[in-house]
Amino acid sequence: MSSDLPYILKNLDPDNTRILPRLISLVENQKETIPLLASLPNRNIPIIGITGPPGAGKSTILSALIEYLREKGKKLGILAVDPSSALTQGSVLGDRIRMQNHTLDAGVFIRSLANRGYLGGLSAATSDILTVFQAFFFDYIFIETVGVGQSEIEVAGLADTVVVVLVPESGDEIQSIKAGLLEIADILVVNKSDREGAGKFYGILKNMLHEREVEHKTGLLQTIAETGKGIPELWAEIENQLKHIPLDRKIYHLVDKAYQILVRNRMQDFDREKMFITIRERIKDPNFNLYAIIKELNH
Repeated sequence: MSSDLPYILKNLDPDNTRILPRLISLVENQKETIPLLASLPNRNIPIIGITGPPGAGKSTILSALIEYLREKGKKLGILAVDPSSALTQGSVLGDRIRMQNHTLDAGVFIRSLANRGYLGGLSAATSDILTVFQAFFFDYIFIETVGVGQSEIEVAGLADTVVVVLVPESGDEIQSIKAGLLEIADILVVNKSDREGAGKFYGILKNMLHEREVEHKTGLLQTIAETGKGIPELWAEIENQLKHIPLDRKIYHLVDKAYQILVRNRMQDFDREKMFITIRERIKDPNFNLYAIIKELNH
């Protein structure tokens, strides 16, 4: 564990986020993070996920929500998960470009996280980084995910409330919505609702929600994030959803998080390069057996 950690923990000021980047870097770079994270306080801050297909306006909606909440004096933590560069494994679409109006605001902490090719839109380190966020005095924490379609359902395991942002053109993606996004959405937002076909698409979603037999009611709204239209109503619905989080759902999320952490820690010494070399050497063997190789390397 890093020699910086005792000093950081001793001088941790939950009101001062200047130390937050150092803590996040420790989490990202260390193999063993459980002792570090177990030593941090957990303030049970509401986590709001913003997800949806590429081009739906997730960043614009998030920026509008930040502006709206900052006017109310709320302190916000933002974790934006971006696509990765195939060469550098770094963030391509930095949130400081997308939300540049908020980067100089001391009441807003924005962290960009490259997903490093991780399917599902969320980096493997996202859960740990959110735990670091929880050690500070934020009023709300937002996750904005990459937007890779159906596999975005992973965000539901991390957020207390999930906002799925769609646009009228998303009509072509109704099957994906049925298969995944509709199931995780606490709130569906038809953004860019001034576009042609928005009313029809809104009606389709309303009928789909009406046909579902679930206890937890999904919110449905229309916004024009560029102008701020519908943002106060969206926040009111988010607040409403946060008040009615089913306890069992939260417990299931925590169980799933524990499972993912344990799996990741047990697999941290897995050597992919060694496995590649071994398989390459043996793949032409008529008696090739992957399970035999796994058994051999596992000892």
